[in-house]
Amino acid sequence: MAFFSVAIGQEHLRFTAAHFIAFRGFREPLHGHTYQARVTVSGPVGPDGYVVDFLALKKIAEEEVARLHFRTLLPQQSDCLVIEESAAQVAVHCEDGAYFVFPRGDVYFLPVVHSSSEEIAQYLLARIRERLRDVRGSSIQTIEVMIEDIPGQEAVCREDFFVR
Repeated sequence: MAFFSVAIGQEHLRFTAAHFIAFRGFREPLHGHTYQARVTVSGPVGPDGYVVDFLALKKIAEEEVARLHFRTLLPQQSDCLVIEESAAQVAVHCEDGAYFVFPRGDVYFLPVVHSSSEEIAQYLLARIRERLRDVRGSSIQTIEVMIEDIPGQEAVCREDFFVR
């Protein structure tokens, strides 16, 4: 039995965002990356000749990446940051005494513990998976999301699912 996958990638899936990693006893400085993503989807070829239509996959991935573009990425589930949110701003208190205040519109909350490339890849994979269900039903067998934060430095998250 043949195995098929399709991929869309880096030149179409770029986003620039600020972040910092913080965990107990450590906080890196606030900094930014121009991230690049690649999404690979595997499964059987359907009656229409596709694993998934490239245009549909590209639209979904571009929309999800666009949510992160020109934002400061903050981890909602951090165990060492105290985040206070109002309609106008977001304040972040760090364990080491650092304090940041961002305009509310400049922040994107990720449902993760850290804003690492690994957790960004996992977040995007979950969002893309949910949206692909509407497009392709249960035929998709794997999704892989790669995030490159600097050239040559990649994090990959892969999930196998919907296997009958």
